[in-house]
Amino acid sequence: MRRDRSAWTLVQGVLAPLQFLVFVVSLALVLRYLATGESYQAAAISVVCKTALLYLIMVTGAIWEKVVFGQYLFAPAFFWEDVVSMLVIALHSAYLVVWWKGIGTPQLHMVIALAAYAVYLVNALQFLVKLRTARLQRHTSQALAAGPWAHERG
Repeated sequence: MRRDRSAWTLVQGVLAPLQFLVFVVSLALVLRYLATGESYQAAAISVVCKTALLYLIMVTGAIWEKVVFGQYLFAPAFFWEDVVSMLVIALHSAYLVVWWKGIGTPQLHMVIALAAYAVYLVNALQFLVKLRTARLQRHTSQALAAGPWAHERG
């Protein structure tokens, strides 16, 4: 109930698909650069944009977790999702460091971005599975509360 009543649920519901859209565009730009050597700047900026959205969704997600579960991170219900999220943040942050400081080659930057994106996909799948499970549990609970003959009541 707290999850459904929290304004932060809506915030997460808007930011998550937005971040995924930016991810898809950025992934295409990164892969294009790696395949052709063209448009490094566009690919690099797209990864920075994706990272900024990641930071935003992580901060608002931590607030959501506090409101719903009483702690900012690593609540038992989201422990493994949060563990993988920390790896996602670490890899995106590593990208920012090498990009900002000019460490390594542009190809290295893009490989780090791809690693960050691969772990982001795993994390996104974790959250989708968690969301699906929560919805199924809610429907099961509602059906049990209604009783076995609820569909016959008209």
